[in-house]
Amino acid sequence: MSYQSVLHEDQRLVILRTLVEMNGYQANESILQTILDSYGHNISRDLVISHLQFLQELGLVRLEDINGIQVATLLGRGEDVAAGRTSVSGVKRPRAR
Repeated sequence: MSYQSVLHEDQRLVILRTLVEMNGYQANESILQTILDSYGHNISRDLVISHLQFLQELGLVRLEDINGIQVATLLGRGEDVAAGRTSVSGVKRPRAR
C-alpha cells in the first residue's frame, strides 16, 4: 500500500468520525477541510470533495449541493464504518480507543 493510499484512507475516516459528532450528522466541505487540517491533513477543497464523492459511492454519506457548496450527511452504514463495526476498502479501520 502506498503512502498516499494510507493518507487518503485516514482522511476519509476523519471525515466519517467528524460527521458522527456533528449536529444532524451533517457538515459542509469547508468545515470538513478545517477539521482535516486540525488533524494534520492540510489538503485542498477539491480533494475533500473527491473524498466525499468516494464516500457517497460507497453508500456511507449522502451529498447535497447547496448553492455550489457540498453538504455531507452521514448514513447508517457510514456510522458503522466510523465506529469500526464494519469495514470497507478505501477507508481506514479505526483502532480501539
